[in-house]
Amino acid sequence: MTIRAVFWDIGGVLLTNGWDREQRAGLVARFGLDAEDFAERHKLAVPELERGRMSLAEYLDQTIFHTPRAFTPEEFRAAMEAESQPQAEALALARDLGQRHRMYALNNEGRDLNEYRVRTYGLDGFLLAFFTSCYLGLLKPNPAMYRLALDLAHVRPDEAVMIDDRPQNAEAARSVGMHAVRYENAAQLREELAALGVE
Repeated sequence: MTIRAVFWDIGGVLLTNGWDREQRAGLVARFGLDAEDFAERHKLAVPELERGRMSLAEYLDQTIFHTPRAFTPEEFRAAMEAESQPQAEALALARDLGQRHRMYALNNEGRDLNEYRVRTYGLDGFLLAFFTSCYLGLLKPNPAMYRLALDLAHVRPDEAVMIDDRPQNAEAARSVGMHAVRYENAAQLREELAALGVE
């Protein structure tokens, strides 16, 4: 067995989650939003945001700025972006492995936030391409997204490993024949990747 490509989730592995449940709850409270109203609006809008069919500005118009606010879209967007922080040990491991292995992102994220995170943390310095939901029009854990990423990277499923913090996403990778490591911490990840010959 030879692993020819390593696919990384970004939120929850290389960086903190960008706009997940915890981040949303924190900003809803900080900005004094109606949590129930926001949750309903978010539920309808986020699949379109993450599939790249809606911009962040359009998403914010629908979920928050559908009514006058005491703060601006720019202020809210800056607070959203500030939620993104590095997972320092995992990021260092990925940068190191990127010197010896072909590596790609395979993640769910809206275009604006994804591009902010790539730029801010230099993810394109070690990831060769970003097979992100906003570009592919698919969302994990849809097996079609993994198959498309494999096709674009020109590797067979058994030659690839997916790193993800969510069990369902790791299971979906295995369902198409990929190896998968469920990320818990950098030390565990390093050990499991080494067992696959990725070191």
